[in-house]
Amino acid sequence: MTARKSDNFMKKRKVGLYEPIEKKYYIFCEGEQTEPLYFNGFKKAIETNPIYEDRVIIHIEGTGRETKRVIGAAEDYIQANIIKNAEIWCVYDKDSFPPEDFNAVSERAAILTDDAKALSYKVAWSNQCIEYWFILHFDFYDANNDRKDYRKYLHKKFEDLGLKRYEKNNPDIFKILHESGEPKLAIRRARKQLDFFAGKTDSESAPATKVHLLVEELARYLPESIKTKFIDDSNSD
Repeated sequence: MTARKSDNFMKKRKVGLYEPIEKKYYIFCEGEQTEPLYFNGFKKAIETNPIYEDRVIIHIEGTGRETKRVIGAAEDYIQANIIKNAEIWCVYDKDSFPPEDFNAVSERAAILTDDAKALSYKVAWSNQCIEYWFILHFDFYDANNDRKDYRKYLHKKFEDLGLKRYEKNNPDIFKILHESGEPKLAIRRARKQLDFFAGKTDSESAPATKVHLLVEELARYLPESIKTKFIDDSNSD
């Protein structure tokens, strides 16, 4: 892969006037459809914000690779393109992969984080699948059911809302979740569930997700009309 022009440290905004890029995010997703489409919704919305449109760089890769191979793809890309001063996020599901493979991604992320290059590797996993994160937009859900049950739940919820059937390749998933769901509550619910599994390994934390950590990062740069649906000033559960 080759580096994109948007990866330059400085980007022209007006003739004769330059401002530094404020933040760079490289998001590597296990899936090639659902997760990239969801985070591409954030990217497109941020690009409409005149404050950050040229100052926040978001690069999304759908790797089509399983668990720990996702972070391998991220590592290869960052090295090949000599990326510095960026947050590297790996988005992946537990599904039916071995616990040791699932836990290894967080461990590798900690090793790869390089303060000298200002590179921070972070994880946004879901156990079992990202649909759990989507469900939290509508209800607090703590049953460790099969991932097929999560999708059935979303099919029914979308039907109740008068929407088309939930599909993994829905390009409007970001819009649907923030307009018909409750992102603030989803974040609070995800935090609560993670707190319940404090001290447990990633694979032992089910159902749970860390996708909200990346969502909170990106939400900071959204246009105000959307941002208010994500930013929660409450400290309550």
